[in-house]
Amino acid sequence: MNDLTPDETQDIPALMAGIGRRAKDAAAELAFAAPQAKRRALEAAAEAVEARAPEILEANARDMDFGRDKGLSDAMLDRLKLDETRIKGIVEGIRAVAAQDDPVGAVIAEWDRPNGLHIQRVRTPLGVVGVIYESRPNVTADAGALCLKSGNAVILRGGSESFHSSGVLVDCLRAGLRAADLPEDAIQLVPTRDRAAVRELLGMTEFVDVIVPRGGKGLVGLVQKEARVPVFAHLEGICHIYIDAAADAQMALEVVVNAKTRRTGICGAAECLLIHRDVVDTIGQGVIRALIDAGVEVRGDAELQKIAGVVPAGEDDWGREYLDMIIAARVVDDIDDAIAHIRHYGSSHTESILTEDDAAAARFFQRLDSAILMRNASTQFADGGEFGMGAEIGIATGKMHARGPVGAEQLTSFKYLVTGQGTTRP
Repeated sequence: MNDLTPDETQDIPALMAGIGRRAKDAAAELAFAAPQAKRRALEAAAEAVEARAPEILEANARDMDFGRDKGLSDAMLDRLKLDETRIKGIVEGIRAVAAQDDPVGAVIAEWDRPNGLHIQRVRTPLGVVGVIYESRPNVTADAGALCLKSGNAVILRGGSESFHSSGVLVDCLRAGLRAADLPEDAIQLVPTRDRAAVRELLGMTEFVDVIVPRGGKGLVGLVQKEARVPVFAHLEGICHIYIDAAADAQMALEVVVNAKTRRTGICGAAECLLIHRDVVDTIGQGVIRALIDAGVEVRGDAELQKIAGVVPAGEDDWGREYLDMIIAARVVDDIDDAIAHIRHYGSSHTESILTEDDAAAARFFQRLDSAILMRNASTQFADGGEFGMGAEIGIATGKMHARGPVGAEQLTSFKYLVTGQGTTRP
């Protein structure tokens, strides 16, 4: 897909209205598409991604050049980058979504009333989903596949830096729709880098049913501030790991290092380490040294600064998403001190407790309300694919409708089907 010229993008309102209108028409048709047709579309899309892998890599190389010229950080460039392994992951993700049970029409509950009415609550698509995201071209495939599976049309507005990669991936998804004789306009990519298109999308209440922002705090804050369309909030991943007094030493070392270093640029990367005072000189020392040895800059409180290599943490290090080889760390008096810290500085994304104490784990789970809470596991598992959803459109950190990984099922609402036999109300 080639960049549009300035002349072609001057009338952004008309461009976006056309996209919205086509998406709404496609959504009406896709809402009752047969499960077999949607599965065929996704399987064909996966085949197209496989076949066009060299073209996708070439497009991604252009995006990487653009990103470097734009001054993207190493973490953002890592999010942007595609290679053969990541393309294989995209293909596997699409196929995993294809293989899932179709959520549309599933009966959530049903019951009979004394008056003779039979009532069912069944899953139904949301309609048109607008997805606004930064850098990661794999979001293009994930969002497109999940919306198709759940019977929704989707309007994709990726970051300017992923323009070319996303263009080829959308072509593959639309090829799948054609192969299954489904409306191509069910998946559309906003064909311009002009930011005015985002503002238009946020106000398209006539056509769009929900907006899903996926990116940094600036993007999500802008969307929440300006959107007239309902929003599934995907806030920054200020993920905490708490090492309890009853933690296993070897487990703590392995989990913390993995949570920070496996991929620093994802929202599930650990950004803050909390250590119970009773194990600072034992487990805590070992974990901090392991992080430093792995190349992580540890920004610690006054007590942790006694460990060689730890640099002082400032007040702005608490509640900060680094997306880099940096972690904030501090000592807490007990589990309640850890919980209080997370409540104050967290983003309600993902928190993990490392402990062999069942009561401590239960207290952590009960008294925190982040979208994902873990015990003895790396925060890097905060991912729809790892949850068995095949893929995710994002991690919702709000409290309405969907929370945590948003997969195909979370992209549905429900309606009531009521059946009577000439039943009248007295």
